[in-house]
Amino acid sequence: MIDVSEERFDQLVEDALATIPRPLARRIRNVALQVDDWPPPGQNLLGLYRGIPLTARGNEYAGVLPDTIQIFRYPILRQAVDEDDVVELVRTTVLHEVAHHFGIDDAHLDELGYG
Repeated sequence: MIDVSEERFDQLVEDALATIPRPLARRIRNVALQVDDWPPPGQNLLGLYRGIPLTARGNEYAGVLPDTIQIFRYPILRQAVDEDDVVELVRTTVLHEVAHHFGIDDAHLDELGYG
């Protein structure tokens, strides 16, 4: 497993977020992003989006807790072959989960190369 400090990993997540084009980044609403060591038990995930995508929010959407995007550190580090791979896996995972916030499903993300 590749060894990347928590601080460096957090910075990679921030760097990945910074690659989102500004017009799209401005549309991200009511989302909390967090880095956790592991996914929920029994799940083999690099990241997880929980919430109501922008495409499903209507006039009744108000007063709700933020959506969450979780990025799971150890599964990414276990899958990576070197630090450059960690950077790419973090970027792909962050963009994948943000895409869910915009209502893009896994099938379309697979087509786009972000599956």
